[in-house]
Amino acid sequence: MGEIKFENLRIPILKANELIANKLREKWDKEKTFVMNFISSPGAGKTSLIEKILNYFKEFKIIVLVGDIETERDAERIRKKGFESIQIITGGACHLEAVMIDQVISKLKDRYDFIFIENVGNLVCPSVYNLGENLRFTLLSVPEGDDKPKKYPRAFLTSNAFIITKIDLLPYLPFNVENVKKEAKEINPSLKIFETSALKEIGIEEVSNFIKEERENWIKGI
Repeated sequence: MGEIKFENLRIPILKANELIANKLREKWDKEKTFVMNFISSPGAGKTSLIEKILNYFKEFKIIVLVGDIETERDAERIRKKGFESIQIITGGACHLEAVMIDQVISKLKDRYDFIFIENVGNLVCPSVYNLGENLRFTLLSVPEGDDKPKKYPRAFLTSNAFIITKIDLLPYLPFNVENVKKEAKEINPSLKIFETSALKEIGIEEVSNFIKEERENWIKGI
């Protein structure tokens, strides 16, 4: 039958989302709060990566917002590290929306230097919804395979950085790092790419330094 494409039926929803995202961005600009949105498939290692990154941010005021369909497990992991974390239970929604973030932020009294947003595990829907973030990271783990950039191009097109996770598994799995980098760059030439392993603590400092540098440059431009 060939290829069938459907028109985007979510345009009104996305326009409403954009308005709220812009409102959040204005608030965070005034407060000098730097916000990151981490997206990936389930099990790619978002929580583990964030846990390791937080070790380089202990001098800052931080909150981690965690999106999941059910349970507070990931937020509890972050709290055990000594950082404030709020679990956002979507009740079935496969992504976070700006209105969800706004509802949480409106109840907070403190000002934060950084807000980490761990989106619901999904490479499709989260890439469509702007949350007002400064940086968007797309994660891809070695066990998922190296064919994902061309299969899920919007996730890479809308991100500022691409993080390959679980590289400690490279000796055991057929994953071509150079090919996946090439395909990601073909989609988004400006992508910053990192190779990481939370288990072996590889590449974590580089990601952390990148975040800090991006925040410093952003503050200078406000």
